[in-house]
Amino acid sequence: MNAEVPSPFLRPAMFLGVSVMIGLILGGYLLGREVRDFKRADRYVEVKGLVERTVKSDSATWTLNFKEPGDDLGTVLAASEKDKNKVLAFLSGQGFKLAEITVGAVDVTDRNTAQFNNNEHGPRFIVGQSVTVQTADVDRVAAANAKTADLVHSGVVITSNSNYGYGSGAIVYKFNGLNALKPDMITEATHNARESAARFAADSGSQVGAIRSANQGVFSISAENAGPSVNGEGDGNGDQQADTSMMKKVRVVSTIDYYLVN
Repeated sequence: MNAEVPSPFLRPAMFLGVSVMIGLILGGYLLGREVRDFKRADRYVEVKGLVERTVKSDSATWTLNFKEPGDDLGTVLAASEKDKNKVLAFLSGQGFKLAEITVGAVDVTDRNTAQFNNNEHGPRFIVGQSVTVQTADVDRVAAANAKTADLVHSGVVITSNSNYGYGSGAIVYKFNGLNALKPDMITEATHNARESAARFAADSGSQVGAIRSANQGVFSISAENAGPSVNGEGDGNGDQQADTSMMKKVRVVSTIDYYLVN
């Protein structure tokens, strides 16, 4: 007896059936994986890693402003020149090199030509000059600044530092080594964050999994004694004092999300 030959219409139907079956199996697998991933994504913890370093400034800018008033311009200019020489001699005596010292331009104010001048009895001319020290020897600057009374006693009138607004003869301290600190601080912040996540996971009967997302955080430099902001991430009012503080606080807060797994 000859075998029955399948109908030519049966073969496409069989192929279609097999394709549908494979599609259902594959779809079920993908759906199961998506559900599993969804459940895992729904279980994570957000933690913060805080790291602080106390550092010493590595550069200083010290500007000494001084003025002389008078009614005769020639006399006032001569007096201002004497003041400048006294300042330069003082700085030299404190051990500063010539390359570290810059003399600013002479500024002359004629009060008779000044707009909205209501003072009719003051001196006509005011001549101002400035001498600026820029150096990496921050300790020398601090020591010399403590002796500026010697300049005042010699007749030099030190005035407010108009460039920085920090008061008479203010020193601006800077720390330029932040890039060298960043790698180690980021590593430590990540480590601290994972320890916090591990404590939370232990309390909830879970374990810390992979990182879901991470935010390195912004580095801030503030005065050493500056307090944190309300949310704990800023540098409080330290940025207003950082430039006048030789010792500074470098701070970073990293925010990391970790998956929690059973």
